[in-house]
Amino acid sequence: MLSRAFTKPRRSFYGENSRSGSISEYDDCIVGFMEDVPLSSCYNHGPSLSLKEVLRTSVGVMGENSRGLTEKVVLSNGRLCTLKRFRKVIVRKSEFGRRVERLAQVCNNCDYLVPITAYLYAKRIKLVVLDYYPMGSLADLLSGGRQGQIALNWNERLRIIDSIARAIAFIHGQTPPTEKNMKMNVHGNIKSSNIMINIDLTARLSDYGFVQLADCVEDSESKERTRTNNIYCEDLSQKSDVFNFGLVLLDILAGVQDLSYINCIVKMEEKIKEGESTFFEFPVRGKERKQALKVLAIALASTNSFSETRPSIQQIMLDLSDILNSSK
Repeated sequence: MLSRAFTKPRRSFYGENSRSGSISEYDDCIVGFMEDVPLSSCYNHGPSLSLKEVLRTSVGVMGENSRGLTEKVVLSNGRLCTLKRFRKVIVRKSEFGRRVERLAQVCNNCDYLVPITAYLYAKRIKLVVLDYYPMGSLADLLSGGRQGQIALNWNERLRIIDSIARAIAFIHGQTPPTEKNMKMNVHGNIKSSNIMINIDLTARLSDYGFVQLADCVEDSESKERTRTNNIYCEDLSQKSDVFNFGLVLLDILAGVQDLSYINCIVKMEEKIKEGESTFFEFPVRGKERKQALKVLAIALASTNSFSETRPSIQQIMLDLSDILNSSK
């Protein structure tokens, strides 16, 4: 029997013991996910995964939000994967598969996006299988540093910022921008918990296009959590992506996650530049401080309440290139 060291007991919104339910419950799924039939792979010669293997292997819940669960799965061959289970899919069976495969084509051609390896659409379970990153998410890393673990230094943060910007630029440069009712040139849900960290402290952006697969299901508790965290909601657009990238920058710079602080930071910007107000959560001085101040300027421009005044990701890339070149 496989180890269950990573299992976190829970009452699943898919029903009691959904992970260990009989395979016959899933016989009606779109791509024939019977007991030993492989899940649909997003690679032509990708690894074969079976529904039985995914549902009955060791699972650890990594996170939960109004869209679904994120789980860590240890397959029988020892391979680690990340599983995204959706609560409320907004498209029908065939459309779900078509959209995931199209999103996978984009992800699997960019070194700064998390690859999608397989997907499943069954009566009670809709999921996507992604690569797993042992360093966890940017949110995990930043939170750990704030709780006494080794914090990221400025150069490490700058490397992550550059990776995220490259991922967004790749998405925003997709052509055609729309395809069969899909917006291919928008991410839709950029936040620190959707940014996975490599061993070399470069980053990969996850969940590209998932807002076009599943809707949010909010109970009273999650609505309160949304209101408390001031999660930014806007139409699915590149300007919205830039805004949320700006929020990620503020989180990286100073742990700012509350929208109500942005106007305060704008008013304090000159004092921050003059060193009269402490802002950055990491030690920085000299050339590095100048770089951090330039990134702060990008963050504030990106989170401007008037969407038309926000910079494009192409302009942001140019500004970051100047910052990176100044460190050489």
